[in-house]
Amino acid sequence: MSTATANPADGTCTAPAADACCVPPPGEAILSAEEAELLALRFKALSDPNRLRILSIVSSSEAAETCVCDLPEPLGLKQPTVSHHLKILVDAGILHREKRGVWAYFSVVPGALESLGASLAPKP
Repeated sequence: MSTATANPADGTCTAPAADACCVPPPGEAILSAEEAELLALRFKALSDPNRLRILSIVSSSEAAETCVCDLPEPLGLKQPTVSHHLKILVDAGILHREKRGVWAYFSVVPGALESLGASLAPKP
């Protein structure tokens, strides 16, 4: 039977040395403030249904990229709205933009989605 007690006010824990503490010690498993800000920005970018649809279209493309001109029709959105959503996804580091002539082509940044998934996985 553990005799550990937690003090939520200051985050301390009184536990005998043999017992596991109720509050994890600071370390690699805890996000830093900067990491949390970056993750929040990336998850916020994915929190819009239209941006999720854009990501789905781009990631399922046989060429692994999609021209901006191919997005308004399947999304049912005007070009300026599509461009706004694309900018958010690019700024969040989820999509890569490459300009070719008058058109811009978008592709998923390698490892971007995997790193988001890994950020949610329990750390050993």
